[in-house]
Amino acid sequence: MDDDVILVTGAAKGIGLATVKQLAPHVSQVVLNVHHAIEADEWTALTAEFSNVTQLVGDVSDESIAAELVATVIDQFGRLDGLVNNAGITKDQLLTRMSTTDFTTVLQTNLVGTFNMTKFALKIMQKQRRGAIVNVASVVGLHGNLGQANYAASKAGIIGLTKTTALEGARRQIRCNAIAPGMITTDMTAQLNERVTDAALASIPLQRFGTPAEVAQAIEFLLYQPYLTGQVLTVDGGMTI
Repeated sequence: MDDDVILVTGAAKGIGLATVKQLAPHVSQVVLNVHHAIEADEWTALTAEFSNVTQLVGDVSDESIAAELVATVIDQFGRLDGLVNNAGITKDQLLTRMSTTDFTTVLQTNLVGTFNMTKFALKIMQKQRRGAIVNVASVVGLHGNLGQANYAASKAGIIGLTKTTALEGARRQIRCNAIAPGMITTDMTAQLNERVTDAALASIPLQRFGTPAEVAQAIEFLLYQPYLTGQVLTVDGGMTI
């Protein structure tokens, strides 16, 4: 792990940023992909804590930008050992009221963005005959959710993409797994009203939301467990039991 270079997309906050902080003490370099540059004071604080982090701005849903992001990592560090596909958005609405634009926009960022980054990273890893990919899915990709037809479809697609990537990557010893978080304390869940929050808590056997740090620990496990591929690990406090 000491020499590894890991790229984390959607790393400005939440699970992505927690993953950066989880990995940084253990690897050579963590590259943060963000859609918009992190605020200067936040970036100063992060680099003061971890000297081995780099920030790359770019929209992973754009194929040419995704290719450029991976190429930049190789130009700067000469290798890419791990990719965490975390970039994602939501545009919630009941299916019958959801516009086609809102449906396709979420799929473009969440699913196509994951595909774009995987495609270009996998080419590098295949040449290296080494590497691991972790895709951030969601429990709603396993069982759906009211008002999230677009998000659930994108996350279910990520699970299918994960299994195919694992099959194709295995020929060159590349592993790919997915993590399916449940209710995690992020900006997304902070927007939920009290009624929805109470209903969610009632469905979780451990009776609390998870933290981004807890998800990040599981992501690190998937990156470095050498005989695990094509799997979906739920981190949900028992919500899907």
